[in-house]
Amino acid sequence: MRYLVTGGAGFIGSNTVDELVRRGHSVAVLDDLSSGREQNLASVRDKIDYFQGTIEDRAIVQRACRGADYVLHMAARASVPRSVKDPAETNRINVDGTLLVLLGARDAGVRRVVFSGSSAVYGDKPALPKREDMPPEPISPYGVSKLAGEIYGQVFHRVYGLEFVTLRYFNVFGPRQDPGSMYSGVLSLFITAMQSGASPTVYGDGEQSRDFTFIENVVQANLLACEAPGVAGLVLNAGTGLSYTLNQTLRLLEKFARRPAQVKYAEPRPGDIHDSQADIALARRRLGYEPRIGFEEGLRRTWEWYCSQRPAEAL
Repeated sequence: MRYLVTGGAGFIGSNTVDELVRRGHSVAVLDDLSSGREQNLASVRDKIDYFQGTIEDRAIVQRACRGADYVLHMAARASVPRSVKDPAETNRINVDGTLLVLLGARDAGVRRVVFSGSSAVYGDKPALPKREDMPPEPISPYGVSKLAGEIYGQVFHRVYGLEFVTLRYFNVFGPRQDPGSMYSGVLSLFITAMQSGASPTVYGDGEQSRDFTFIENVVQANLLACEAPGVAGLVLNAGTGLSYTLNQTLRLLEKFARRPAQVKYAEPRPGDIHDSQADIALARRRLGYEPRIGFEEGLRRTWEWYCSQRPAEAL
């Protein structure tokens, strides 16, 4: 089988590419390196086909899709704050770009597209856990763009017969998440701040909660969503079913660092939700998905990975 991973040099994409290569599949990557990094693909570079370009370029998308059985569409502008600052850019990449990927997949005869959706589509309604049948109410342009991608894919499934599955990711974290990027997850920022002796910043009171999902769990969900029969057209949560507050997370990191976090609290940011927790019953039932790495184990592995990336004189 041949897989195309858009955004394959990024955090989630490159970890997925590694697993696909490990399983012996033929893999192509399309990435413009706006947030991805070539070094993320260093260990598999000679085993994949690489297309450097943007999903906004229809010609390169069409070339990358040729011969693919499955497309894992992860390329996106993945930042709530940036979407608030520049909603037009987010729409251009996440909506128009997704449309071009769908056209490329349709024209190339791809079997199935798996779309990296987001829990941001649920918005900030207090009801937990979030179920796929809840009406979406995004509160950021990023959430709107991800919902639009879902709907476009479902329409392509109905109109053109292109199989399409959405995985709504919940706060993915782990090795290769770039803390220097404006798209960084909160855990990578917390970890690198504490390892450098700086004060992590919390926007709000720290009692907001997240379903932090270790990268290996998401890679598993990605591949299951490609392979599972009878799931075309579905939207499925990819989380753990548990949640931790930011303050609880900082207490765990203090154990690893063996020193207080010395947190700086700031005003909440527009577009940020307060609480998030996935109901993963549907993914369990339809995909056979089961998160294997719990939050505390994943956090420990992530802490150790960031330690391994720091120069010896900084440790």
